[in-house]
Amino acid sequence: MENISKHITYAEAIHSNTAKRKCIDNTPNPTQVENMKVLAEKVFEPLREWVGGPIKVNSFFRSPELNEAIGGSKTSQHCKGQAIDVDDVYGYKTNAEMYAWVKENLDFDQMIWEFGTDMNPNWVHISYVSEEDNRNRCLKAYKDEYNKTKYKTI
Repeated sequence: MENISKHITYAEAIHSNTAKRKCIDNTPNPTQVENMKVLAEKVFEPLREWVGGPIKVNSFFRSPELNEAIGGSKTSQHCKGQAIDVDDVYGYKTNAEMYAWVKENLDFDQMIWEFGTDMNPNWVHISYVSEEDNRNRCLKAYKDEYNKTKYKTI
């Protein structure tokens, strides 16, 4: 299979330790692959160019079975190939810097400051649907008193 984009291989885009461990098929269909390519072109590659070095892709495509196995949202855009989770593990820019740059410079559907602190999220979730349907919605994920994930608009 060809690469999803200049800096994302197909193998990286569908990689999941949980899928391997549980023998879950995490193969996207052609529509999902096309969605992944659009997201990579519109969001990941411009972000990667600005960062000036590698960005860790924590999660990109998730089959519905894999998404359920990891406890993902039933409406997760990862299942459509429309969401990517990125992390600053290589130290070029912080997750907070990437979040701010995407917010100010790119069109996106939804971006989530995933847990962490008020200074830096643990990772950044970014989705892209289409120029017509993107909401440019910014959220922050947190745990409530019952340890349930909640989101607030920021």
